[in-house]
Amino acid sequence: MTTRIGFRNFSLDFSHVFRMTGVTALFGPSGAGKSTLLRILAGLEDGAAGRIEFDGEVWLDSEAGRSVPAHRRGVGYVFQDARLFTHLDVRQNLLFAHRRANDSGNGAEFTEVVEALDLEPLLERETERLSGGERQRVAIGRALLTRPRLLLLDEPLAAMDAARKGEILPYIERLHGEFGIPAIYVSHSVDEVARLADRMVVMTAGRVVASGAAVEILERPDLQDITGHFEAGAIIDATVIHHDCDFRLTRVEFCGQPILMPMVDLPIGDVVRLRIRARDVALATRRPESVSVRNVIEGALTKVIEEKDTAFAEAFVDAGGGLLRARISRKAVADLGLKPGLRVFALVKSVSFDRRALSRKGPATL
Repeated sequence: MTTRIGFRNFSLDFSHVFRMTGVTALFGPSGAGKSTLLRILAGLEDGAAGRIEFDGEVWLDSEAGRSVPAHRRGVGYVFQDARLFTHLDVRQNLLFAHRRANDSGNGAEFTEVVEALDLEPLLERETERLSGGERQRVAIGRALLTRPRLLLLDEPLAAMDAARKGEILPYIERLHGEFGIPAIYVSHSVDEVARLADRMVVMTAGRVVASGAAVEILERPDLQDITGHFEAGAIIDATVIHHDCDFRLTRVEFCGQPILMPMVDLPIGDVVRLRIRARDVALATRRPESVSVRNVIEGALTKVIEEKDTAFAEAFVDAGGGLLRARISRKAVADLGLKPGLRVFALVKSVSFDRRALSRKGPATL
């Protein structure tokens, strides 16, 4: 798609080819143009120029004077606020969407959606009696029941606290696997993007500044002013190999090395995506003994970046095919003689892994 739109104090100039599979995150600070772009895709924003083509169908061609109306694009839209019909109960909200389903879209059936989003206990409830997380689950269900060809989610968790986000994230996580609908997910939360997205488009001031695999984008040092120094880190895929029920720990394997983390309810052999924040990683030049840190990952330094006029540095460690990142002091770099090629040991506390930064990727493949 290529589109342009101008407002009094803001202009958006966007060109990108979205893939028709998986979840693509639109990421950037407030005011970057993410929500405006979603509205243009959905046909809800007047005045947009350019060209939008979806699966061979032209939705917008301003030069040819063509603009397909919103109701004919087959798009499911989930807003920040659920926007449920207050005069209808949950079942009636869902059936309203189901009766207006797009004939050419993905065939999500009523019972499938209700089961996937655990809506059965809520069906007879008035919408005003729902919690924030429950309201968004109903809103997502309603969007799915329109049988969309494309699902657009505009910061659906922005108004929720951490507990509510933790409640609804697993449901969003399963959507693509269960219904196969490509999705564009707007967020400025690194946690959400790391957990949900396959690909990532970074925007600022109405422009695209980077795009690619989410794992790679979130590891780029040159984007830290946007993604945040405090949130910098690495995303890794690891395989579940053992559960320690006595100590409530799960052992996973990453690049042939074990990692202990708080127990997760996943079968042996499943692959999980973990985000290891750089601020949670310490480095040693010798394997430590008699320390409380349970995870010691051996690797080689590939790069050390010292930040001018600060106390900090970023060190990158190749752990045998997977990259880890450590945020340390410049003094530590000097005292330990850290430089590319040096063998080091990355120390990561088991308690560093929280549920918000973990997602299930499914069974391991050979």
